[in-house]
Amino acid sequence: MTVAEAQNPAPRTPRITLIDTLRGVALIAMATYHFTWDLEFFGYVDPGTATQGVFKVYARLIASSFLFLAGVSLVLAHFPKIRWHSFWKRFAMVAGAALAISIATLIAFPSEWIYFGILHNIALSSLIGLAFLRLPPFLTGAIVVLVIAAMIVDYSLLPGALDSALFDARYLSWLGFAEIPPRSNDYVPLFPWIAALLAGVTVARIALSRKWLPRLAAVQTEPNLLSKAGRHSLIVYLVHQPVLIALVYLFSLVHPAPPPDPRIGYVRSCEAGCTGQGNDRGLCQKFCGCTADKLIAQSLMTPLQSGTIAPQDERVQSLAEQCSIEAQ
Repeated sequence: MTVAEAQNPAPRTPRITLIDTLRGVALIAMATYHFTWDLEFFGYVDPGTATQGVFKVYARLIASSFLFLAGVSLVLAHFPKIRWHSFWKRFAMVAGAALAISIATLIAFPSEWIYFGILHNIALSSLIGLAFLRLPPFLTGAIVVLVIAAMIVDYSLLPGALDSALFDARYLSWLGFAEIPPRSNDYVPLFPWIAALLAGVTVARIALSRKWLPRLAAVQTEPNLLSKAGRHSLIVYLVHQPVLIALVYLFSLVHPAPPPDPRIGYVRSCEAGCTGQGNDRGLCQKFCGCTADKLIAQSLMTPLQSGTIAPQDERVQSLAEQCSIEAQ
């Protein structure tokens, strides 16, 4: 570096308040979803409410928005030159927070602890994303399209085509190719979710090349509560759920929820998974009703739902085979 370069370093891209605000909006959405999860956990809404139907789509949109904005921020902070000290500092904060969540949930929810959630994905995808910063945007965009196409094939056209039991163990399931990933309260594997971050990288690179940033910066010039929350999103993320779950817990001490019917939650979850694999709805209803009855009759429903026994348990597999025959 010359003396002139040292005295006149390359200017940094100014912070765009609108992006902080969008991140703040994502935080609000995330809090509403987690509040629904808390209500389900304490029995105020039906089992499976937060993980099926509209709320399942809602959760995926929220995760996608965080990863997309992380990709945008990666470009704004580290293109055209990676600021290594700043990157590793931020990476350590996110990875450290992810580790803290893993430890906390392992203690609080040992059968469903978070081993690779949204923060784990943001940390790893950001590291991988560095390799895409200088690639032509159309090439990164093409990779995003390929990942999305592979996801459509794996989830809809040929369900499970890319999955293998070899990836079922926790130390490999984070890649996203497990047939039956370990249970977790937050599972955001690398595939296909890295596509959302790379999409953010692509859009930000295009915005830079077409000089859209000044116009984006002009949309919002003054900070507000949302932008302030978005600027400190990691702290908000770590604090909001303990606060929400504590509030619901305190409410439950005054107004306890009615005892849940484990059969309802099981059948709903079973039918969603069965139809999601392309099976006939009527067949799925018969199969799930049959397995629910047999699980209850053999006193296996509660151990299965609590994670005490796994879906791969021989007793569970045996009754599933029986119900597959009976449902035909």
